[in-house]
Amino acid sequence: MKLVHQINLAFLAVLLVVLTVSSIIIHYVLLDHFMATEAQNIQTLGATMTVSLSKAAMSPVTTATAVGATTNLPAVATGAVNGVQAIITDKSGNIISGSIPSAITLPATQLQVAAVQPSNLTNIWEGRDSRFLVAVNPIPQGTLTLISPISRIKGVEQALLKQLLLVICIGGVLMFLLSLVITRRLIKPLMALKEELTKVKGRHYSEVKHIRAGGEIGIVAEAVFELATELERYSRAQKQFFQNASHELKTPLMSISGYAEGIRDGVFEGEDVPKGLDIIVSESGRLKNIVTEMTLLAKLDSEADIFRPVQVCVQDILTETIERINPLVVKKGLELMIVCPPGDKQRLVLNADRDKLLQALLNIVSNATRYASKQIRIQVGINKEQIEITISDDGAGIPADVLPYLFHRFVKGSDGDTGLGLAISRAIVERCGGLISAGNGERGGAVVSLSFPVVTGIQ
Repeated sequence: MKLVHQINLAFLAVLLVVLTVSSIIIHYVLLDHFMATEAQNIQTLGATMTVSLSKAAMSPVTTATAVGATTNLPAVATGAVNGVQAIITDKSGNIISGSIPSAITLPATQLQVAAVQPSNLTNIWEGRDSRFLVAVNPIPQGTLTLISPISRIKGVEQALLKQLLLVICIGGVLMFLLSLVITRRLIKPLMALKEELTKVKGRHYSEVKHIRAGGEIGIVAEAVFELATELERYSRAQKQFFQNASHELKTPLMSISGYAEGIRDGVFEGEDVPKGLDIIVSESGRLKNIVTEMTLLAKLDSEADIFRPVQVCVQDILTETIERINPLVVKKGLELMIVCPPGDKQRLVLNADRDKLLQALLNIVSNATRYASKQIRIQVGINKEQIEITISDDGAGIPADVLPYLFHRFVKGSDGDTGLGLAISRAIVERCGGLISAGNGERGGAVVSLSFPVVTGIQ
């Protein structure tokens, strides 16, 4: 069953339960209210009639008439006042039959005669008959008993209840129709989102559309779109990586294969044979470096245990970097400078895998030696609880078309080697919790900036 149908059925079931319970509660509340109101009304009516009959009893003519007529009255006499029946009995318990004496005047009162069986009066007066509400009032002539049938009250209550139920049912239908509209508005983005996820499943990332929706559904739709965008970028990067990798591997392999076949077939003779062997050895070393760096990149992306962070002093690791790169600097006749803030050595500590971070710094500095004219400058500082390391040179700078992709794999300049060094540096810096960026200085030359969080609680 579809989700929209499940939600609508669940809402309908809840709505029916609520309406049923509400109807039952309203029924009993209305019945209790009408019965209490009716009981109060007959009490008020009884008090009014008692006062009127007491006044009538004080009149000598009326009293004599009433007493003298007692023996000639029928067995039972009742008066109906707005549906309430009145029965008068004398002090001996005899029922006075006939009209109420003419001296008794009740506003808006109209008396009718109706028969009541004497055997039932005792049950009614004592309240044992659940069909009637009874009010008994003493009067000078005897007793005034007012009787109101509950069936009349129930009739009024049921008529009103039917009207209320009709209103409730109409409201319930409107609520259900409104729920259908709201449910469809909620489910429609989900169904569209399902279609986009199907595209993601089929790896059609470029076809995924951004679903417009509000609330949590909109947040999920935004996340799905961003996921598809990232997967598309990653897929393109993977394809580019394999294309570049195949190209970079193919070049040395072709050189090795060509010279090996030439030596074997006697194409190269004399002094050309050692030169060919040197090229084979050189290209084999280059091929080995490419494979090693590709393996390292794959491990940095996928393996967690390859990275073992420790507390590293920035000045110490920069000193070791200079010591290792110094022969290349001297060979090219360059000047290498380090600028560190005085007295901050204890604060210049970060968490990193020392060997991996050293390799990242060597890659960046060796890259600077390829393009520097005279000088390479390494500057260290602390800014907003971040250790910042800036490596700059006075070369020609980074071309504008290369700059956005500088840290991608197999992206290299005119004098680049494998095109993996800066990609490895970025992966290492990010695994250390840092950031790396590149640009061109105001006076020319490339500038590579690294930032790492300062370690608190240095051991």
